[in-house]
Amino acid sequence: MRLSLSLLALLLTPVPAFAHASERGYVLLLPTGYYLVSGAIAVAASFVALLAVPRRPLEKLAAWRLPLVSIPEGLRSWTGLASFLVLAALIAAGTFGSRDPLSNPLPLVVWTLLWVGLTLVQGFFGNLWHWLDPWYAPVRLARAVLPAPRAYPERLGYWPALMLFGGFAWFELIDVAPDDPFRLAIAAGGYWLLTFSAMLVFGHDAWSRQGEFLSVFFRLVSRLGILDAPRIPNGRRLNICLPAAKLWRESPLPLSGTLLLLAVLASVSFDGLSKTFLWLGANGINPLEFPGRSAMQGINGAGLLMTFAALSALFLICVAIGRWLDGKGRSAEAAGLLVWSIVPIALAYHFSHYLTALLVNGQYALVALSDPFGLGWNLFGTAYWPVSAGVVMGYEQARLVWNLQAFAIIGGHVLAVALAHGLAWRLSGGSGRAGLSQVPLTLLMIGYTVFGLWLLSTPTAG
Repeated sequence: MRLSLSLLALLLTPVPAFAHASERGYVLLLPTGYYLVSGAIAVAASFVALLAVPRRPLEKLAAWRLPLVSIPEGLRSWTGLASFLVLAALIAAGTFGSRDPLSNPLPLVVWTLLWVGLTLVQGFFGNLWHWLDPWYAPVRLARAVLPAPRAYPERLGYWPALMLFGGFAWFELIDVAPDDPFRLAIAAGGYWLLTFSAMLVFGHDAWSRQGEFLSVFFRLVSRLGILDAPRIPNGRRLNICLPAAKLWRESPLPLSGTLLLLAVLASVSFDGLSKTFLWLGANGINPLEFPGRSAMQGINGAGLLMTFAALSALFLICVAIGRWLDGKGRSAEAAGLLVWSIVPIALAYHFSHYLTALLVNGQYALVALSDPFGLGWNLFGTAYWPVSAGVVMGYEQARLVWNLQAFAIIGGHVLAVALAHGLAWRLSGGSGRAGLSQVPLTLLMIGYTVFGLWLLSTPTAG
């Protein structure tokens, strides 16, 4: 009780609010109207083109695999132990190191390398988190002396992961100082202990499959990657496949899993929206005199919830209308299956929204990791590397970055339409009205494409 009260007092103690934003300090004067229209046309054209593509060739492409190597499962214990030790060192650095979020490695690793970088690696390649899970090795050691875990209650579904992600999103987007190393160290250490306790009760595999939001999210988004690793005796077989091929035969998610994927997309979208002149002006804030996060906590907290509610309602309504057009029932099952088509969109938004932060703050992370406690160390030879924001500044660099972001959003939506096409075929059982059932969801994707491109082109502050 004393320890809990002490931690609570530390969290409530007023401290300087350190914060920084990604390098978006330019307004790109490009014909954005052309991008909006062409992006919408590209998504719509992909839908029309897919209607003429037979189902069987798409199934063959989705089933194609190129075997590479076998990986022994025992390796996971060693990589998991190394990951746990690295996390412990980072929490120590956050507790005892510099309070500057651009010099301390903890906020840079959590917000840049983990939440941005590892998410992109998971989506482009595969489930690297399976080998980096910092709970796997400690839970295995503890399980050697503890009784067998309880069965995970089926009724819980993905609700624990959804609730925990809601807390994570609030801390990242709404809290006044998510980058403060000491506060982040307390949050990260507390979350590790909470998860470790839950895994001791329900078992590592059960809780990481549906309760621990990072493991759940990373596993879901990794289904988009080009590396497949099915189980084999004593290990896993690493194969190459086409992007999104693993999603072709996925089972429907329950409502809680559907809402989790929509919550991730909504949080990234609102993060972009909350910085726009439109949002700030609508809430009586002069964008050129941004008062800081503390003045926007209530407004942004409500905005985050409304964005999630609006996106979820639109998605579920579009699925229900599609099922009605197809003459089929089971809209709940359809939503759980078709939500997999949101994964390419979520990854595209993640890439586009955080690209500039990854390019700049990733450099700060390499510097900070060489001297985690600010003692003049140079562990990896990167402590004195110069950090350049020039990778996103200037006309040519800004144009390249913006085009990469725009093409990612358009490409993500096109891939989502292709995936939704295959999933709709499964739901309809090959019915000739399968194409008609996809129209409402395709219109939603077209609208979201325009919204995403607008977010990239509109002036931002804060």
